[in-house]
Amino acid sequence: MRALSPIFAAALNTGATTLCHCWRLTRRDGLVMGFTDHDCDLSFAGAIFHAATGLDAAQAETTVGLAVGSGDVQGVLVDDGLRDVDLEAGLYDDASVEIWIVDWTDVGNRVLMDIATIGEVRRTEFSFVAELRSLAHRFDEDQGRQFQRGCSANPGDDACKIALDGPLWSTGAAVARVERPGSLIVTPDAVFSPDFFTNGSLADAGGAMLAIKLHERAADGDRIVLWSAPSVALAPGMRVTLRAGCDRSPETCRVKFDNIVNFRGFPHMPGNDVVVSCPNGALAPMDGGSLFR
Repeated sequence: MRALSPIFAAALNTGATTLCHCWRLTRRDGLVMGFTDHDCDLSFAGAIFHAATGLDAAQAETTVGLAVGSGDVQGVLVDDGLRDVDLEAGLYDDASVEIWIVDWTDVGNRVLMDIATIGEVRRTEFSFVAELRSLAHRFDEDQGRQFQRGCSANPGDDACKIALDGPLWSTGAAVARVERPGSLIVTPDAVFSPDFFTNGSLADAGGAMLAIKLHERAADGDRIVLWSAPSVALAPGMRVTLRAGCDRSPETCRVKFDNIVNFRGFPHMPGNDVVVSCPNGALAPMDGGSLFR
């Protein structure tokens, strides 16, 4: 149960209060943004909480124990607040949100109601509804390493140790033409074999990262097919950066990247075919020993 100051408790007990909601949002890149449903900007906790940003409280749910509570905030996509292009680029995924109730006549008279993270975002043409998940959802996340055949590292991260921004694994390219949303022909600055960038990424001039589904040779350049259409339309002449793709297999790690020493999977782990197989005298004995001796 939250302890309220006598001043705040008195404000709640009056017939007409001067309270409003404030949200202090911290993205994973460290950018702090403030929003309020009051009609004037407020300032506290090192942030300015902007009014007229189209953000408002929706439904909220609190549960007892470690069950994940949830709530919603809804709003309008505007240039000086939450922008469509930023939401599409995933800049607000898993962002931290502090939810305050504030007396707008004295911002020092406030209560921190909850701390949540942004989950699923549902969008329409001009508005959005963002799910707010309680911190209990961290208990549902996988922790530590997983036993799996494929590599568990993300290409280019600290566990992988491959510098994907280097000239061996990336190149700049110019967009030659757009075949359809999500499929374009590019002219790379350096020559790479077909399929080199499959399962890789494309970064536009704004820094948005897009996953590459297919890389193949075309008559007038290299065809790049994306898994989803970009939020900002790519036009002929625009510059992009292509980064090498990895299918997380040991063969690709060894042959393509010469990085098998940092492979983070378990390729010799028996699969389901071994689990459901029956004893066969013509095959190696199933005595629990190595299958690769």
